[in-house]
Amino acid sequence: MRTVIFPGTFDPITLGHIDLISRASRLFDRVIVAIAYSERKSPLFSFEERKALVDESLKGITNIESIGFTGLIIELAKAHHADAVLRGVRNSTDFDYELQMADMNQKLYPAFETVFLSPANQYCYISSTLVREIASMQGDVSQLVSPPVHTALLKKFA
Repeated sequence: MRTVIFPGTFDPITLGHIDLISRASRLFDRVIVAIAYSERKSPLFSFEERKALVDESLKGITNIESIGFTGLIIELAKAHHADAVLRGVRNSTDFDYELQMADMNQKLYPAFETVFLSPANQYCYISSTLVREIASMQGDVSQLVSPPVHTALLKKFA
């Protein structure tokens, strides 16, 4: 069984994330969406809220599970017998950073691979940071996130 881990803060999960997870679910037998606790980043949504939004947004994709994590991805991979980590790359800046991380992971755990996917064209410009910023100013983010996330953002910034 081929397993990939897709780590992130998912604060909040966007349509770009969902696109990548959906596509990975066709490439791998099992997709673990690893939600970073990230207290030091001061996320907008608590871990419990982010996990609930991930789970609600990914309903219907049967071969995924969401979990929380702290620490190194390679340790998470070992614990869950994962073959690879999935990283989304939207542009050359993302790629440069992710390649550096991939090289380090390969050095620390040679059996672990990194799979790069770029989101579909209509999602390449979306980031959780931009979604939060637009929503905080009462901008319409309904085309950038799933309906449950949109509702949660409206409540946060009401």
